[in-house]
Amino acid sequence: MKKKIITLLLFILAMIMCFPIVFLLSGSIMGAAEIKEYLGPVLNDGSGYVTWSVLPKYATLRSYVELLLDTPKFFVMFWNSVGMTVSILIGQLVVSVTAAWGFARYEFPYKKLLFTLYIVLMLMPFQVTMLSTYLVLDKIKLINTAMSIVLPAVFSTFPVFIMYRVFISIPESIIECARLDGASEFKIFIKIGIPLGKPGIMSAMILGFLEYWNLIEQPLTFLKDKSLWPLSLYLPSIGLESADVAFAASAVTLITAIIVFFAGQSHLEQGIAATAVKE
Repeated sequence: MKKKIITLLLFILAMIMCFPIVFLLSGSIMGAAEIKEYLGPVLNDGSGYVTWSVLPKYATLRSYVELLLDTPKFFVMFWNSVGMTVSILIGQLVVSVTAAWGFARYEFPYKKLLFTLYIVLMLMPFQVTMLSTYLVLDKIKLINTAMSIVLPAVFSTFPVFIMYRVFISIPESIIECARLDGASEFKIFIKIGIPLGKPGIMSAMILGFLEYWNLIEQPLTFLKDKSLWPLSLYLPSIGLESADVAFAASAVTLITAIIVFFAGQSHLEQGIAATAVKE
């Protein structure tokens, strides 16, 4: 009986947590007039009460058609987001994987101090480093360019932390056997480190995608030209008159992130589990 009650409570909690997604998806197939009817009391004069229906009165894909075929601004920002996110993740693959392997498998002076500094930097929110980052980017003439978003993110410390925990869990005996067989350090890294560290690498990439796909503060701070803005800044610019398009754009943004998440879910779980392994 107790188990059934707990299951029921968890189911109710899951439904509550899923409601925003249901709200978004149902709104994306509603007509503009129906959305204004439901949300008008709040978005117009602030009087009255908001109502909502999970199932639209007259389902339509008109908002998706308008968004995908008649909204050039959406496509510009969508591909801006794709370009920034992919560039960041490729850069992190080069920088973070090698840095994490170095911290995990080699001894060098001030190693613990440097890694502690990495952790401290990881814990700092963007607001703390915003001014110093802006001054550096302005000095090297990168403000108002896509590189002002890409470059700082490439050197993020968070993926290094995740990959480090996975790399350090690789048994030292495997590394020693490879060295005895004559494998070079580079070959050990390529043939042993990367394959065994794949869960950590993939989990860092997935978490990175979810973070950089939804960037808001950095583009607002470093990009003055709106034609360079990512998709995450497109949604706040849509008014009530295009509320149906806003719902469709939100759904497309969400679906992209969901596809990436489920595609790498198993790697993400393995990578997160590996971070709990003690040295």
